[in-house]
Amino acid sequence: MNKSKGTALVTGGAERLGKAIANARAQAGYDIALHYNSSAQAAEETAVSLRQHGVACDIFQLNLMDVTAVSPFMQRVQQRFPNLNLLVNSASAYTQATVADTTPTIFDTQLNVNLRAPFFLSQAFAAQVNSGNIINIIDNKVGFNQFEYAAYLLSKKMLVEFTKMAAVEFAPNVRVNGVSPGVVLPAKSRSDEYVQWRIQGIPLKMQGEPNHITAAILSLLQNEFMTGQILTVDGGESLTNVGQNAAQFDQEKI
Repeated sequence: MNKSKGTALVTGGAERLGKAIANARAQAGYDIALHYNSSAQAAEETAVSLRQHGVACDIFQLNLMDVTAVSPFMQRVQQRFPNLNLLVNSASAYTQATVADTTPTIFDTQLNVNLRAPFFLSQAFAAQVNSGNIINIIDNKVGFNQFEYAAYLLSKKMLVEFTKMAAVEFAPNVRVNGVSPGVVLPAKSRSDEYVQWRIQGIPLKMQGEPNHITAAILSLLQNEFMTGQILTVDGGESLTNVGQNAAQFDQEKI
């Protein structure tokens, strides 16, 4: 017998971190509404694996660039899963470009997928559920000002502020929190040398695993006295920014 704890809508749930999050929630007894954009086959395969946990799982397509489609999308999800009580905004667009090199297309894609979509998905979710949780997946880069990722990082920094703002507005019925991962699932294009280079800058000298992120989500869901919080799960990497010209001032060399 499926004693569902509710239904989790996980955006970008077909692959990578979104898949790990959906799997963890399915193992915990949640039915899963699995969002995808273009990865239909991967979504079907993930849904099959999630149903093996004894929960219901259906897939739902939505192009997150089309904000006007968000409201009917959420209505479809809730019609299928009336016990919807968790939204995980995991889907993300990622393009590396400096401010100087950012085109309008790059800018619009990063802002639409990483900020506007979570904004309006959260809006629709809060309007449709009696109570529940929203978890926004951010990025530990928000602790830095890495202009090499200008539009992407700007969208994630704004997502942090939206998380706090929505937490105030949607309380007490809906809690809104975020998880900010570090080096967990590097892009496939990243070499082993790159990953090791990143690890050198992490105080704990290790790469994170998806279960570190899903454990952080679980802690937020279990603690009903937390809202508007961002849990940074990055081995301490974001603590290493000491700033330029911090302490090595030598008057004699000036």
